[in-house]
Amino acid sequence: MKIGIIGVGHLGKIHLSCLNALPQFKIVGYVDIDPQVKLAKLRRFKDLAAMLPHCDAVDIVTPSLIHHEMIIQCLSAGKHVFVEKPMCSTLQEAKEILNFDRKGLVVQIGHVERFNPAYKAVADLELRPMFLEVHRLSTFNQRGTDVSVVMDLMIHDLDIILDLVNSEIADIKATGVKLLSAEADICNARLQFTNGCVANVTASRISLKPMRKIRIFQSDAYVSLDFLKKQAQIIRLRDTVDMDDPMCIQTAKGHKRIDISVPETRATNAIQEELEQFYLSIVNGQKPKVGVQEAFNAINLAFKISTCAEKSVSILTN
Repeated sequence: MKIGIIGVGHLGKIHLSCLNALPQFKIVGYVDIDPQVKLAKLRRFKDLAAMLPHCDAVDIVTPSLIHHEMIIQCLSAGKHVFVEKPMCSTLQEAKEILNFDRKGLVVQIGHVERFNPAYKAVADLELRPMFLEVHRLSTFNQRGTDVSVVMDLMIHDLDIILDLVNSEIADIKATGVKLLSAEADICNARLQFTNGCVANVTASRISLKPMRKIRIFQSDAYVSLDFLKKQAQIIRLRDTVDMDDPMCIQTAKGHKRIDISVPETRATNAIQEELEQFYLSIVNGQKPKVGVQEAFNAINLAFKISTCAEKSVSILTN
């Protein structure tokens, strides 16, 4: 399948490496706004319009501010689209893409955490979260500060939360703080779902140490997912009559045994996996894990959180 790539900066070069490792794709060339960018043995097109006739599909790895424009141009030309998250930068743009006649074309959005080994390790579990504690903390990086931390980092977890809880939002409370950027650099949101589940979500791009964790609490289990270490841990309470078992505890529901399991995870290249799924979605008619509807849901929630947080945003000064 012939594919072209738009944007070959830091993340774009990672995509190029992944595409080169997939024999299903033939890279026809690239487009980049920086005239100094030159990649050996790969054709550079002057613009997207010049590259599109040579492609079956396009991989968009540009700043999110121009995602909408690129997506519409590619779909109008009849090309399948893979685009990095977030799908676009405004809610109105997201609505336009959602309602655009995609003519059966595949549009997949790069919410890469769906392919994280930690999340894949619990894919077959019957999860019914009633409380989620979520932290995504990062050290400061100028890249990505064109949007708030909600759209830059938290949106990863919003997509996962919506996939896990599968319920409507009943209430949102949020607080954001600007420190180094024009947009909020740290945000905390409390999400109440109609099924009773509550998610406490924190995202920061001004932390000293990185963290990407989701802790899931339900009536019969506690599940910890570490997206950074790519590990999962499951703790369950089982009925027991062996009072001498060191893992036995007394609960309000009688004696229970604490069972701790650590599912085996395999080190994988999540970006390569999602690009491979993009190919399979095209040739087999499979629905991608994160299509336009799922990406819209995450953006819609992100903007609701941002709107709520703006009412309490403050700027810290010396």
